[in-house]
Amino acid sequence: MKRIAVVHKEKCNPEACGGYLCMRVNPENKTGKECIVIDADKKIKINEDQCGIGVQISANKCPFNAIDIVKLPEALEKDPVHSFGENAFRLFDLPIPKQEHVVGIIGRNGIGKSTAVKILSSMIQPNLGKDEGATIDDLIQYYKGKEAQTFFEKVKENKLSVIYKPQQVDAIPKLVKGTVKDVLTKADEREMMDEAIASLDLKHILDTQIDKISGGELQRVAIAVAALKKADVYVFDEPTSYLDIKQRLKVVTFIKSLAQQTSVIVIEHDLIILDAVSDQMHIMFGKAGAYGIVSLPKATKAGINTFLDGYIREENMRFRDHPIKFLAKNITKRPNTHVVASWEGLKKQAGKFHLSAPQGELKKGEVVGVLGENGIGKTTFVRLIAGVDKPDEGNIETAPVSYKPQFLETDDDRTVAEIVNLAKHGTKLRHLNLHELAWKKLKQLSGGELQRVAIAQCLSQDAEVYVLDEPSAYLDVEQRMMVAKMIKDIAETNECAVLVVDHDLLFLDYLSDRLCVFVGEPAIHGDCTGPYPMEEGMNHFLKELNITFRRDPQNNRPRLNKLDSQMDREQKSSGRLYY
Repeated sequence: MKRIAVVHKEKCNPEACGGYLCMRVNPENKTGKECIVIDADKKIKINEDQCGIGVQISANKCPFNAIDIVKLPEALEKDPVHSFGENAFRLFDLPIPKQEHVVGIIGRNGIGKSTAVKILSSMIQPNLGKDEGATIDDLIQYYKGKEAQTFFEKVKENKLSVIYKPQQVDAIPKLVKGTVKDVLTKADEREMMDEAIASLDLKHILDTQIDKISGGELQRVAIAVAALKKADVYVFDEPTSYLDIKQRLKVVTFIKSLAQQTSVIVIEHDLIILDAVSDQMHIMFGKAGAYGIVSLPKATKAGINTFLDGYIREENMRFRDHPIKFLAKNITKRPNTHVVASWEGLKKQAGKFHLSAPQGELKKGEVVGVLGENGIGKTTFVRLIAGVDKPDEGNIETAPVSYKPQFLETDDDRTVAEIVNLAKHGTKLRHLNLHELAWKKLKQLSGGELQRVAIAQCLSQDAEVYVLDEPSAYLDVEQRMMVAKMIKDIAETNECAVLVVDHDLLFLDYLSDRLCVFVGEPAIHGDCTGPYPMEEGMNHFLKELNITFRRDPQNNRPRLNKLDSQMDREQKSSGRLYY
């Protein structure tokens, strides 16, 4: 039999199983084919006499989604760096930091990115696939002759320390108390607090309690706290979640300055930001939830292009059956004059904040992206369009609307199958891969899984206008591109309009036909301008940020130009900041 990984995902649901009992704890209750059995030691084994999957390895997974049966690449002859059990996720190899470099990590959710950096940070003790675990000497021997050997030798001799900025910053207020200033002062081992406050724009919240600040503010505080501690290696796990593009660019500058004297590792799903911050990178690929493999290091441009291509040539490994490509420029569709939503003279006061939206409309078959800083009224505006809130002044006329909010409800005992009719909408929503979540309850879902369900719930409603607030949050790169493609297909096929708020410029570039751009002063006032044609809208937005983008010749993805470079100056002088 070829080498395989049997991954226990969920307890088998007898109703879904239809008589084929995929896994049994009690051998006396036999029903149908006994494909998978659990022995006395609670280890999953394949019954080769009864299960064609076990004999032929002819299927990728159990048809009832209780387990995955995955062929491992034949090149993986060595033991994994870490395994969560005999029939659970396995991680092969690790990314290694490099002095005075920012090393980026890109890969799907569930592929082991956070596990890998937690091992480097000594938060997880790797076991090399053994039940009894592994010592630091075992790791040194495992990596003998490789760069990682030196890394773990320094760890053993206490000559190397690693600081980890966690992915889930929303959990920080449960662990840390006090004002932002108190938290930063306590962390300031490098005596650089003032510099961090200025670089990450934290001055206005210094006297605010840590449990009272927003998600974006909490993210920037977490980045500052990590950077203020003395360490040899800094790890930032998804540092741009909750941040707008302006704040993301500030984080890029801050992290790159940190790497001038230390080593930095960054996990990130925003390709524009990952491209801008990284000096080199690792691709992580494999089977989500089953196994993860770390590629050899690559130059940033080559690494991202290889990831989008889905094929690592030097390792002869294809991890996606199709490349991801972008249009060289946004192609203008044949104009559709059928308006399904319009607004005029909108005004809304919320505390000290004032929103205005003079005039605009949405047409059948189009996707309109919404760009702007945090706290400038984007969510307030789309809630007005969706009918959740009422304007103080002005008029809104819309066909039926379906709305996905920015913040998702998690305290729900219903299953995904009870919320989304997969039998009716499964084909339309196939890119979301919800079949694997069908029997999970909402409160059991991760952030990315909950986001996919929320998108599905919105798009499965009978409506002519769909409004989605930050649908890319918590999704990995591949999921973002698949969601963008699905949204475009639904808009064109169903002849409906879609309004999308997001901070990922590459995501909005991929799916939008026109753009609304918000200008103003965060928390004070915001003005909705547009919708503009793509080029005009992007030029309008990027001019405020003083940045320009070029297109990669291999796949046409947007790439940020270095400030004051020759191309940056040429594009600014021509007035073509994006296309």
